[in-house]
Parts: sequence; C-alpha cells; structure tokens
Amino acid sequence: MNTKNQVQHQQTALITGAAGGIGYELAYIFAAHNYNLVLVDRTELKLKEVAIKFQEEFGNVVTTIVKDLSISTSPEEIFMELQAINIQVDVLVNNAGFGMYGLFHETDLTVELEMLQVNMVCLTHLTKLFLKGMVRQGYGRILNVSSAAAFQPGPLMAVYFATKAYILSFSEAIANELEGTGVTVTVLCPGSTESAFHQRTGMADSKLLKGKRMMDAATVAQIGYAGLMKGQTIVIPGLINQILAKSVSFTPRKLVTKIVRNMQEDK
Repeated sequence: MNTKNQVQHQQTALITGAAGGIGYELAYIFAAHNYNLVLVDRTELKLKEVAIKFQEEFGNVVTTIVKDLSISTSPEEIFMELQAINIQVDVLVNNAGFGMYGLFHETDLTVELEMLQVNMVCLTHLTKLFLKGMVRQGYGRILNVSSAAAFQPGPLMAVYFATKAYILSFSEAIANELEGTGVTVTVLCPGSTESAFHQRTGMADSKLLKGKRMMDAATVAQIGYAGLMKGQTIVIPGLINQILAKSVSFTPRKLVTKIVRNMQEDK
C-alpha cells in the first residue's frame, strides 16, 4: 500500500447488502482488518445482529443504515446521513444486487425495474457521491460486485446479465480515468456462489446449478478483498471462471448465447 497517499485516520468501509452472502463476508474481512464499518441493508434485524457480532468480536465502530436501495432517493440519503455525522468513507463496496429467472416476456416488469435501480443506478449514484471525496483526499478504493455473467448474454436472466455487464464496463472505464489519483476501482466477477441468491431467483434447479459444487461466499470475498488491496481492476475467482470469461471473446456470440441458454434451463 502506498503510505504516502494513505490517510492518517482509522479507515471506514461502506458495504451495501451487508446482512448476508458475499456482502457479509466482505464486511467480516474489513472488520478483521481493523476498518470501521458502515453497513447498509434493507433487513433491519439481520443488520443489527451483524453489527453487534462485529463490535463484540473486533471492537470496530459499526454504523448501520437500513435502506431499500430500489428506492431512487436512497443513495443521496445514505450520503447525507454520513455527512451529518462526519463519517468519511475510504472504501466503498457496492455489493447489493439481485436477479430474476424466467422468460423476459413473462417476468414481472416492476421487479425488473427495481433490479435495474439496485444493480446499476444505485451503484452508479453511490460511486458518484463518494468518489469525489476520495479524489479530493488522494486516496480511496471502490469494489463493485459484478458477476461472471457480465461476459456474455444470459437468456432466462436477460436483465440480470445485462446489469452485470454494465457494472463491468462502468468499473473498467472509471478505473482508467482514475489512474494517478490515488483512487482504485476493482470489479469482482464471481461465478455461481453458495448463497440465498439462487433460491430467490428461482433457478436453483437449473442445469447450471443443480448438483454442482459452488465456491463459498467467504472464499469469493477473500479473493475480492485481496484483489482490491492489490489495486487489480478485474478479479475473477476460480480458474474455470477465468477460462470461461476469456473464451467468450473467441466464440461466436450466437453460439455463446445458445450455450448459456442450455445451461440456464431447468431440464
């Protein structure tokens, strides 16, 4: 780490979607590395439980903010709340996100618009709000959680795959813009991960997942954290996922789409 650019206070990491899955595991790692935390989630009870656990185990200052990130005003409200209590965010982790499974012409538009808001708009909005302060102080890190889904179209999860492609493209672009500022941007692109995500999307019985051994959320989080600290731009956990992501560029797009469709189907 470049100590010349490092700020001289105990650093604070803000993590969205921190009550479970990869977000929880990332929060745990930051707590173990002596970061103060700002934990954001819409589930108040679970968020309080996590905060108490971290405070008791590590002694960090943990601030909790209960927000539904599908509401467009939430990013500005989070930013203003932290401004009001003089909390400076040194690391922003845009982890919150969700998916939905099914044929696009049959799925619920209301849910998909919420997905666009959480996965893309909120991530972009929070990045805009906190990045300016990081550039001003000459130090900061941003971790945007995308997916291996970002590298190809995804029939039966068309909107979700598209949002993850946006996160990848957006993160790569601003990482380039920020070179020399002391601020780094890392995009984490995990493959299928053991979490409640697949139950919520309704694709737990798809050929992609059924009977398959998936990487656990703690391992994904550790790989993501290590890549963030090294200043890597793209982090893809797992050799197979890395190979698949690279192979897409050498395969005809129509064939890639057909392969993904076959993997996503539930029979």
